[in-house]
Amino acid sequence: MPIDTEAQFTDVYRAHYEDVLRFVRRRAHPMNVDDIVGETFLTAWRRRRELPADPRPWLFGTARKVMLNANRGMRRQSALVVHIQEAGETGSHDRAFDATAQVDSRMDLVAAWKELPPADQEVLALHVWEGLAAKDAAKVLGCTRAAYAMRLTRAKRRLAGRLTATTTASPALASTH
Repeated sequence: MPIDTEAQFTDVYRAHYEDVLRFVRRRAHPMNVDDIVGETFLTAWRRRRELPADPRPWLFGTARKVMLNANRGMRRQSALVVHIQEAGETGSHDRAFDATAQVDSRMDLVAAWKELPPADQEVLALHVWEGLAAKDAAKVLGCTRAAYAMRLTRAKRRLAGRLTATTTASPALASTH
């Protein structure tokens, strides 16, 4: 999808800005988010004639590369924050107990998440939070679809292995194990 005019680029920017912003917010220090998103769209502008028909995975991949370049010198990983959807009202008479159980399971999930290597966190985040299809997530990571599928399967197993048998994952992560 070669972009020839500023108006066409503006349409792409408006269509994908929020997605790229959320993608970066989950991975980068808050002080760096605006710079990373700006650099991502600057790169997109420079390469506007080479953008694919669906630029979203390309933009995610570019944002990821910008983050990796920014972090390479500092040798620190970007922390991903686990966003767990609020469980709906259960209608139970013992809501205090239900709330305590939810907090306990979330704490177990957060602890298990933090124990995962950054590569596993990234693969799971692309699957769960970004909702990318395997071929698109593979583009973001710069690997084949098969390699992505294998990495996702292994990451799911490692996360499941870190969760205790009694822990119930949130609905948002239930599809990961």
